[in-house]
Amino acid sequence: MSYHPEHNVDGNLEGSSLWRDAWLRLQKNRLAVIGAGFLILVVLTTSLAPWIAPYEYDSQNLDLGAIPPCANHWLGTDIFGRDVLTQILYGGRISLAVGFIATIVALVIGVSWGAIAGYCGGRIDAIMMRFVDVLYALPFMIFIILLMVVFGRNIILLFLAIGAVEWLTMARIMRTQVQSIKQKEFVEAATSIGLSPLVILYRHIIPNAVGPMIVYTTLTIPSVMLLEAFLSFLGLGIQPPATSWGLLISYGAETMEEYPWLLVFPGSALTLTLFALNFLGDGMRDALDVRGSKD
Repeated sequence: MSYHPEHNVDGNLEGSSLWRDAWLRLQKNRLAVIGAGFLILVVLTTSLAPWIAPYEYDSQNLDLGAIPPCANHWLGTDIFGRDVLTQILYGGRISLAVGFIATIVALVIGVSWGAIAGYCGGRIDAIMMRFVDVLYALPFMIFIILLMVVFGRNIILLFLAIGAVEWLTMARIMRTQVQSIKQKEFVEAATSIGLSPLVILYRHIIPNAVGPMIVYTTLTIPSVMLLEAFLSFLGLGIQPPATSWGLLISYGAETMEEYPWLLVFPGSALTLTLFALNFLGDGMRDALDVRGSKD
């Protein structure tokens, strides 16, 4: 925790925490602010899709067919006469859900695994991290594909399968952080007063190691969304009647020569969202890097 004296409105000195300093530095990063604003807009519009979408999700007009953008259909329609804007809004809900929920699954597993390994040390640490090394060597794309083939293409399974393969790097990062923090004086003080290892770990060590994990989490969400898009492109991800940006891109790729807007607009939505997430992640990394700050 850093402490910087600052004057309040009464002219008195007041403390400035690490998180407040990081927030101020983040606000100075224009790309991060733009990324955060764009993400808020995307989350709001996709969440409110049932109310703001211009057409019903399952509305089809086979007589209309695929038409380019026009006054009635701002982003055009697909070969079934479905409004592309409506499909993008509804598809974004699933793509974002996969990104956030699968990342949360990976975060819970990775933080717990890495924290226990780093705090216990010794033989327990060696065994747990060798297990991580073995999993790193496995072709996880094949593992996910096998899960989807054997257990069916269920969206909940998709969340769990992707989250279960994205936690390894998180575990390594958390282990390194815990190994450093457990040598601090406040951990020794907590141990000396008789607090249990579990309490020390989850109340004192993990909260102080959360900074790097927040940064890595913002960078994991884009990779998870790309993985879902790739699986949907292969026909192993989201299945109709549900849709996602990856599935829309897959449909668009099949007809891109005749109907290019079916690929351009879903692809742009996914690309811009991934850019925004990466800008925000880079900004948070710089904001939380106390050594790199000039304050």
